[in-house]
Amino acid sequence: MHEQNEIYANKIFFNAALPLIKVIAQDVPSLKKQFKNVHAIIQVSALDPDAEGGKIGMHFVVNGEDDWLVHLNAVDPKPHVELQFKSIEAMNAFFKGKIGPATLPKMKGVASHFGAFKAFLMTLLKMANVLGADKAPEAEEEKQLMVKCMFYLLTSGISQMNKLGHQEIHEWTAKSPDRVYALAVNDHPEVAAFIRIKAGKSRAGRGEYKRAMPFFTLRFDSFDSALGILLGTADMLDSVKKGKLIMDGAPEFGAQFGTFMLMIGDLAK
Repeated sequence: MHEQNEIYANKIFFNAALPLIKVIAQDVPSLKKQFKNVHAIIQVSALDPDAEGGKIGMHFVVNGEDDWLVHLNAVDPKPHVELQFKSIEAMNAFFKGKIGPATLPKMKGVASHFGAFKAFLMTLLKMANVLGADKAPEAEEEKQLMVKCMFYLLTSGISQMNKLGHQEIHEWTAKSPDRVYALAVNDHPEVAAFIRIKAGKSRAGRGEYKRAMPFFTLRFDSFDSALGILLGTADMLDSVKKGKLIMDGAPEFGAQFGTFMLMIGDLAK
């Protein structure tokens, strides 16, 4: 039996973090060109005796730079490239930076599909650097990428925990009417994310929520201000006083949303 926090962390890595590989591959030009001639099914999996077939995983179907399909909670029987971990605990440890003989995955398809393997591994390492950073990068485009990825990770992670039945998060969604909580940066609509909740159900989305005004938005005046809060290097109350962090909506609801964001961050590190 797995410890509950191991299950939660693994769900976040599979269904919230790994999908960011597509985002990074399409947003970083030097990585995007690596996939120009890639046509492959690329899978990340973990052996699990409790799962049907003894393995859980997700995979990408990649056909060139711009044609990516992401399949969550789906194990392909014959991927061209695969990183297979020996357990969900080993996978969690690997993505938390504890890399060693006990946590390294078995790498399949290296010889037969080296181009796809190389491109994927480079992008995976970039994702690990972005999500594992403890300070903001210097370049503005790197700051934008980091904020975008963290916004996506946090909103998707909260939704995934709700779907998994996390007690506090599920109680929050179960009691809620139809509401949207959003993350945004002023003057950068391309860097935004949201989660919509209602009566126990949740759905995370990327970009601005345009069907109606969100019930609550955690809005930052710049990427630097966002990273100060996301990386824990800035004080929230001080950021609010200085106008770096704007809470559009009722603060009491925002505090709960912020608590869940911190919870997801802790599980992923």
